[in-house]
Amino acid sequence: MTVPPAQRSHIRPGIRSLSPYEPIESPQDLAKRLGMPLDHIVKLDANENPYGCSLRVQEALAEFDRYNVYPDAQARRTRERVATYAGVSADNIILSNGSDELLDMILLTTLEVGGEVIVPEPTYGLYRARVELFGGHIVQVPRTESFDLDIDAILAAVSDRTSLIVIANPNNPTGNLATTQQIVRLLHTGALVVVDEAYFEFCGKTIMPLTGEFDNLIVLRTFSTWAGLAGLRFGYGVLPRHISEQIWKVRLQHNVNIAALIAAEVSLDDVDYLYTTIERIRAERGRLIRQLRRQDLLAPCPSQANFLLCRVTRGDAHDIHLRLADRGVMIRSYRDPVLSGYLRISVGRPDDTTRLITALQNISTRI
Repeated sequence: MTVPPAQRSHIRPGIRSLSPYEPIESPQDLAKRLGMPLDHIVKLDANENPYGCSLRVQEALAEFDRYNVYPDAQARRTRERVATYAGVSADNIILSNGSDELLDMILLTTLEVGGEVIVPEPTYGLYRARVELFGGHIVQVPRTESFDLDIDAILAAVSDRTSLIVIANPNNPTGNLATTQQIVRLLHTGALVVVDEAYFEFCGKTIMPLTGEFDNLIVLRTFSTWAGLAGLRFGYGVLPRHISEQIWKVRLQHNVNIAALIAAEVSLDDVDYLYTTIERIRAERGRLIRQLRRQDLLAPCPSQANFLLCRVTRGDAHDIHLRLADRGVMIRSYRDPVLSGYLRISVGRPDDTTRLITALQNISTRI
């Protein structure tokens, strides 16, 4: 009888130590569980544009008939269009399958194993997960009680081991903005500063002009939120030339599919329409804040984005999250101890707000 060789692991130890991604219940699964039509689910958990993409995008994708042909590997035309929109040179633009992929490319290019990445928390959870995946070490710097950046604490954390400082601006999930002066202070450390402006269009404030002054600044943006292209995944980064040249070496060829490239270009042809949806979202954000303040259950924090982080003033956040889900309303809760008493609500259409508020009123009487 043949004796099998001793079992050996084929998995990197660094991967074994990572926590697996735990998906939330999808709207399809929730609708099935509740016996409810899918279009009756109120989805306010992922910061999407509730008005969807431009109708011109849908028409362009329906009319295109060359999906069997690979797109331009350098996406020259799309990069030129994006560069014009962002007010920078196309030579500084890298396109990606969502801005998350671009973060991976940056880490792959710049982060040594054991290198440190400073992240003010709470913030977008992907930063920690991807840094750990690439063998880096997260240096967590707590934000202030009002979730502002603690610049002095960040500066004190910078060392010769610091590879990057990553800032979401506006921050997700808190919705607040860092000032240009704060970002400049970080840039003067000499560390590579990555500013994620995924929600720029909802606040209109950017540090993009600083990319012409500092060669250690990277700005990330996405079309997922403002342009309604979350399902297609299209992001871009504005990088110093000496870094973008190296990114091209690690970037996968054809990393952005042709449908996403078309959708991005056509979205830029219809910016006026998309900005009308942004204005609707801003207006609805104000209405949602007013409605929440009339209750004694959730206290919304100030926000410059298309979502509100709300402090639970009565009851348990996880319990309220589950009760809303049972009523077909999806919002975001957190396991992070700092955020365990908070819920994040994406701004939807007026009807979505009405459904949410009605559900909260019903829940409030039972807590």
